[in-house]
Amino acid sequence: MGAGESGVGAALLAKAKGLDPFVSDSGSIKEFYKNVMKENGIEYEEGKHSLEIILQSDEVIKSPGIPDNVPVIEALIKNNINVISELEFAYRYTDAKIIAVTGTNGKSTTTLLIYHLLKNSKIKVGLAGNIGNSFAKQVIDSNIDVYVIEISSFQLDGLKDFKADVGVLLNITPDHLDRYDNDFSKYIDSKIRVANNQTENDAFVFNYDDLEIKEKMQNGDFKGIHYPFTITSQLEKGAHLIEDDLHFNIGREKKVLSSSIIPIRGDHNLSNTMAAILVSLIVGAEFSQIVAAIPSFKNAPHRMEVVCDIKGVSFINDSKATNVESALKALQCYNQITWIAGGIDKGNDYGLITETVQKNVKALVCLGKDNRKLMESFTDIIEDIFETNDVNEAVKIAFDHTDEGGIVLLSPACSSFDLFDNYEHRGDSFKEAVGKYKYEIEQN
Repeated sequence: MGAGESGVGAALLAKAKGLDPFVSDSGSIKEFYKNVMKENGIEYEEGKHSLEIILQSDEVIKSPGIPDNVPVIEALIKNNINVISELEFAYRYTDAKIIAVTGTNGKSTTTLLIYHLLKNSKIKVGLAGNIGNSFAKQVIDSNIDVYVIEISSFQLDGLKDFKADVGVLLNITPDHLDRYDNDFSKYIDSKIRVANNQTENDAFVFNYDDLEIKEKMQNGDFKGIHYPFTITSQLEKGAHLIEDDLHFNIGREKKVLSSSIIPIRGDHNLSNTMAAILVSLIVGAEFSQIVAAIPSFKNAPHRMEVVCDIKGVSFINDSKATNVESALKALQCYNQITWIAGGIDKGNDYGLITETVQKNVKALVCLGKDNRKLMESFTDIIEDIFETNDVNEAVKIAFDHTDEGGIVLLSPACSSFDLFDNYEHRGDSFKEAVGKYKYEIEQN
């Protein structure tokens, strides 16, 4: 169910293993995926879920974007048909080591950094999950020794037997609560599932500074070997920060790395880097190779991505910041900010960022169809507040109200679906608008 990267990948793996897959998508299917299925003799439907066909299934692999409370899923459960995720399905067909990375924020950055470090350490590594190519598709014909998998809470909800050799939990802050009955404890339980099924031989890397995780670790029964990381304390095992140096100890020789060589900004990225290095050491990368690889790391697009400079004003694309906590990380990295924010509010508590906004933000441009909550939250804090539903206009307004040396930061704190297809579309539209405006100014 679902004919995107994960659904079509699962169908290809099923076909390769002699099963008889049928792909169903309630929306329209991209032409690329239609052609892939046609070439491989896979039947599919779009624009509907035909219950009479789906209920004949021995098992259903569900896209993580489909909630459990829709009628078709409820019908499957009522008929005792097993519903799993693509990751669960693909896991059955690989003997490779699994590194599973989750957290509310920083998943993509940390996953990409682990992949970068292992690849540069000459380890046969694959990138999958919420990023990269379908895990199931890669499992069909690969010689991968280690997979680094970014896992969202929705994907974790579909896991049963899946086990991470190295589980990574970066942080837990409120997000997607509309999928969890507005109950933060249910969302926490979902994230903690990354440690499910681990044995005493597996490793669990977690953020010692996160109070929710710390409490769960103290009260829970986690069998894996624990490797905490922190930027506020000093630990005997794991990773910690002393002044500008990162210290690592996984039970062998202690290692020290200067934070000055890390190319990604902010305290949150010090934590992400600690996690990535711990994981790399655990799976056998040499520290010297890790140190050599770190300076060349480039983060994913739409995450604190420098777009360009227009007459001394820097434009930063952080479109991937779809919640308040993620936007806060970006807002803490700069001052003299003109902040572009807005979209579909997911129950945001803007009180969490009031102090930082008051300190670092000089103007706010609300980009969305309904900006009332965002504007009301900062009316008494920010003097210059504007609203628009046009990204080109947002860029022009932002530039006009930013002094030389200042920053225009797109860090929306909201999802993108009111004006854009997804956060990538929003980020690309922003970069295009900035490029067009830069050209216009230079021509004049």
